[in-house]
Amino acid sequence: MKQEKIRLLFVCMGNICRSPSAEAVMKKMVEDKRLDDRIEIDSAGIIGYHAGERADSRMRAHASRRGYRLESLSRPVVTDDFYNFDMIIGMDDQNISDLKRKAPDWESVEKIHKMTDFSRNKTYDHVPDPYYGGDAGFELVLDLLEDACEGLLEYILSEKK
Repeated sequence: MKQEKIRLLFVCMGNICRSPSAEAVMKKMVEDKRLDDRIEIDSAGIIGYHAGERADSRMRAHASRRGYRLESLSRPVVTDDFYNFDMIIGMDDQNISDLKRKAPDWESVEKIHKMTDFSRNKTYDHVPDPYYGGDAGFELVLDLLEDACEGLLEYILSEKK
């Protein structure tokens, strides 16, 4: 019997920094553990302002140095995402509020989680937006995402037993 894939959607404001990075970090972890046949990963933004664009060049550069490939193109969250994904993971409280407002029903609201809820090192309660900051902000985002993605993967594997 074929096991159904778990589908994850990472969400930030514009889908050019944090959520495509979360997507890339999680994809690499899943591939390294040979779980890509069990877990599907995507990302989207609350707003569609950057739709069709690649991730921010600074974010891509920092991620690349750590071995991550940010290949996705920005897209906005759409109603079908709430039906097509098992978990919808926002980067901060504003993303969570916006996702809950967009959710078409209560079942969809229950799919919404905050990225840092899966962090093992509880140093931040959100993944800060690095867009208007310097290099340290992009590195912090990657540090937080690596930690939280490990925790998320542990959570998924423990739930699927």
